[in-house]
Amino acid sequence: MTTGLIPGGHPPEPQPTGELMPQQRSEPAGHAALHVDNRPRSSVITARAAASFEPVGRSVATARSFVRDTLQGWGFADIVDDAVVLTSELVTNAVVHAGTHAEVLCLRTEDGVRIEVSDRYPEREVPLQSSAVAMSSPDREGGRGLQLCAALATRWGVDYTPTHKNVWFQLNLPERPVGTRTAGPALPADLLPLADGRVRVAVLQVDRKGGISAWNEDAEELFGYPSSDVIGKPLVDLAAWPHTPGTGTGIAEALQLSRWEGTYGIRGADGRVAQVYASHLRVRDTGGEPSTVCLLVRDHERAVLQTPSRVPATDPAPSADGQSADPFEVFIGSPAPDDLDGLLQRTVERARDMLDGDSAFLLLATDDETELEVRASTGLPSARQRFARVPVEAGPGRYGSARMPAVHDDLAAVPGAVPLLAGTGMRSVVTVPLKVEGRLTGSLGVAAEAPGRYTNEEALRLQFAADRIALAVESARLGELERLRRGSLSFLVEASDLLAGTLDRDQTLALMAQMTVPTLATWCAVYTIADQASEPYLSYVLHEDEELIDGIKSLLSKVPPPDPVPTPGARVWTAPGEIAHQAALRTSMRSLGLAGGPTHQIASGIGPTLATASAVGGETVVLPLVARNRVIGMLTLGKPTDEHFRQEILELAEDLSRRAALALDNARLYSERTAISQSLQRSLLPPGLPQIDGVEVEVIYRAAGEGNEVGGDFYDLFPIGDGAYGFAIGDVCGTGPNAAAVTGLARHALRLLAREGLSGPAVLERLNSAILDEGDRSRFLTLLYGEMRPQEDGSAELKVVCAGHPLPLRLRQDGTVTAAAEPQPLLGVIEDLELYEETVTLDPGDVLLCVTDGVTERREGSRMLGDDGLADVLTTCTGLTAGAVAARIMRAVERFASDAPSDDMAILAMRVPGIHKEA
Repeated sequence: MTTGLIPGGHPPEPQPTGELMPQQRSEPAGHAALHVDNRPRSSVITARAAASFEPVGRSVATARSFVRDTLQGWGFADIVDDAVVLTSELVTNAVVHAGTHAEVLCLRTEDGVRIEVSDRYPEREVPLQSSAVAMSSPDREGGRGLQLCAALATRWGVDYTPTHKNVWFQLNLPERPVGTRTAGPALPADLLPLADGRVRVAVLQVDRKGGISAWNEDAEELFGYPSSDVIGKPLVDLAAWPHTPGTGTGIAEALQLSRWEGTYGIRGADGRVAQVYASHLRVRDTGGEPSTVCLLVRDHERAVLQTPSRVPATDPAPSADGQSADPFEVFIGSPAPDDLDGLLQRTVERARDMLDGDSAFLLLATDDETELEVRASTGLPSARQRFARVPVEAGPGRYGSARMPAVHDDLAAVPGAVPLLAGTGMRSVVTVPLKVEGRLTGSLGVAAEAPGRYTNEEALRLQFAADRIALAVESARLGELERLRRGSLSFLVEASDLLAGTLDRDQTLALMAQMTVPTLATWCAVYTIADQASEPYLSYVLHEDEELIDGIKSLLSKVPPPDPVPTPGARVWTAPGEIAHQAALRTSMRSLGLAGGPTHQIASGIGPTLATASAVGGETVVLPLVARNRVIGMLTLGKPTDEHFRQEILELAEDLSRRAALALDNARLYSERTAISQSLQRSLLPPGLPQIDGVEVEVIYRAAGEGNEVGGDFYDLFPIGDGAYGFAIGDVCGTGPNAAAVTGLARHALRLLAREGLSGPAVLERLNSAILDEGDRSRFLTLLYGEMRPQEDGSAELKVVCAGHPLPLRLRQDGTVTAAAEPQPLLGVIEDLELYEETVTLDPGDVLLCVTDGVTERREGSRMLGDDGLADVLTTCTGLTAGAVAARIMRAVERFASDAPSDDMAILAMRVPGIHKEA
């Protein structure tokens, strides 16, 4: 929120704050929008800020933040709480109860602030001052707004128009004494702190290595050591420091702080430990050499050095029944938020108000206490900072002061001391740890734009507050983690089911993306790696806004893919964000005509480019897809500009990536094996049907089973020589690959034997021997084999052997159907076969139909098509072409039963042309 001191002028446009990004406006001073105000104003308006809020419940919290940030920025901390309470009630009436937009206008005057809340529900209901109106019950959701205005505001009122209602209140600044930093009440002499006749203040100076370099006379008197005995010795040899398990803070660390105040012991010359109250101040001499000045008094005389508290922080306020209130409730307020985010946000707001800061922030520690994650902030760009992580240990860009209270007078002199505040304009900051049973659970900080705002006094007050809320925060955090883990387990179970339900590679890629967006990320990209020698390939991109997908694809295509590192876990990938920012900058420059060339030529592409840059400009992480000890791809997750991933989300994404990698690799293996299987199956089918002069031929083949192209049924038609053609249709016992293996043997053997000039019976007898030679792998085979020779008179002569196969049917032009052969023994059962061939002549217009038992044994319940049913269908095919005959037979078979066929089917129709009609 930015405002300006503009007497009588136009203030700058206020910037939106909060999660809802309310629509804010700038207006001329002294003129309100959407309402009428004819009252005279005695004070000059020096600044204004306005915002519009949608009619949704979360707008109330955003309005509170807007008013709090505005008044804090104006330096009106004394009236912030009352203004926020009144605004909250009035905005609640508008957006929750009235269900309309709310317009909030803040006007700064010399004496205080005036706030106006307008809604579009002009119901006239004002409590009369003369009436005895009781305050609403605390359990009621509404009805307190106007009553609170009457109780808290200096002035208030309500204006009505036919379409709007405007409630306004004014809060004047309290009178504050000038020139007083801190003071205590006047006390009787018998209540003053007790001290010796002469108060002795030991003054020590400690160099940068911790050695004592100065020791005054009062120090000799208090501890019994002459200066000659202690000069040059480390202070830690004399100090009895109270070590607390898990704190990691000692005298050496305390001496490195700019300010420190507290109690410890000094071992005297007599061997006894004297409890002292100490105040440390770190200084440097004109040569730049740092040292620490230590002032020490007896512990019971601590009032000499102790910085007085502005408020009695250790004394909780009494409740209405006279009992002491819970210190947690005193700090947080009642009722306390029941969710973690609400508790953390309330904490930072109260901490900022308590120390009159410009901003505040709260970070939570990871389980191993190695990193801190930003979870709540106020007065800072929260969208940019939320869920950002910083290491705890000391070093550049780290959070070295997280384990102990720390005060930084000027961050400009110590760049990087608090990485979270880099580039925010904050100069001074105080941070304190949140600890539970000695374990670091978080860090709470308050910052100000002015340097030197905080002392050890504020650090002690803030630490007291942090100690009161640490257990509640940790309890809420554990509850949130438990809910997240339960949700994560449900998510992973559902993801595993979906991924296991498909073996299609493209569908697996789509599922991976759809499960991550928008549950885990705003957008994602999947890279795949074919083999170890191949580069990663961008295979799939998805964004929650479908209109941005093409733009992200184009942007990622210009970025070298991430390295396929097999190390588990998510790693940050900065390349997309950098390219996005560069593209946005180039687009903005071109739109301003700074890149040369006419701007109208590129104006149409400005929107998508900037939108894409904003979508990809946040944090981007890469997770390897590792399956069977090989990196097969990478899952890339991204956030929009200035957003970060939560650690729990990254851990969930890592679990998902492992499951997705295995599913993707299984889909790859299945695709490879399917391709091999289909290639082998196609090799078992005839390459094509030859064109026979004077004879029409049509074949329909259906293999049972999903993914099978060849089964136990087979057919073939091939030239033998001298104008003769061999044809065959057979059925191997069983279906699937095992039966298909025998069909391959039979088809190839038939071609070889027939072209050797052998007769039909000889061909089948030798094939019978070959099948029996297969031993345990042999299967019995029914086979119809024949040789066809077209004649000059237009007929065709056929020599047929039917070895256990359904008999071929002959359809004459007059519609009669007869069997064209006699049944003989099937193959693959006995060694010595006595087969013979039969001669059949097809006259012009005749049809020879050959089928496998999958056609005749088609069933619907107890009914079966059978040979008679097939003959009945064939009688209706008089005059049809061979293709039309085969198609009609197949339609009849399919319509005979509703279930899918469970057996292989083959239909071979041959017709000698004659006069025919269309099907």
